[in-house]
Amino acid sequence: MTLSTWLDRLPLIAILRGVTPDEVVPIARALAEEGFAIVEVPLNSPDPFESLRRLALDVGDSLLCGAGTVLTVDDAHRVAEAGGKIVVMPHADTAVIAAAKAAGLYCTPGIATPTEGFAALAAGADGLKLFPAEAQTPSVLKAMRAVFPKDVPFLPVGGIAPNNMGPWRAAGATGFGLGSALYKPGMGAEEVRANARAFVSAWRQG
Repeated sequence: MTLSTWLDRLPLIAILRGVTPDEVVPIARALAEEGFAIVEVPLNSPDPFESLRRLALDVGDSLLCGAGTVLTVDDAHRVAEAGGKIVVMPHADTAVIAAAKAAGLYCTPGIATPTEGFAALAAGADGLKLFPAEAQTPSVLKAMRAVFPKDVPFLPVGGIAPNNMGPWRAAGATGFGLGSALYKPGMGAEEVRANARAFVSAWRQG
């Protein structure tokens, strides 16, 4: 399977920054029931590797689960050891990308320029996280789309809400990483479900 296989199910990545191990499985189950295929636990969350272990055991067959805010080669190794399957980065450190790929993980590094993007792809990246999206515009993405291979997934992350995805999609976004508009620390599964449903509806309406 490729990353695009998962994105084809629903190209919205749930970013659960701040989630705890005791909360993560019910939230992930709710997301899966609403159609989500990819869940990310940022490593600056409480005990993130335990959350990853629980996700791998409970929903690892039905969801692509992994870690965000992966900053080092050691982080990438620990994600793999915990059962994670995808590494999401805020930067485009080619050593971390190479380590993730060597461990058999999908990898979506954060990029803000064409130079970073092409270097990331050369290192083995499966997709590109345009980050932070608040510092970019759909016009920037459209310009990048004109020069990058057509099949490269581009995923804007940062400030994405159900009501602002349209211009990014028109510019060539494959999907999105969803942060605080989907999940904030302390939210329960049903509140996250309601937010997820709004995002899924907005995506399907185009």
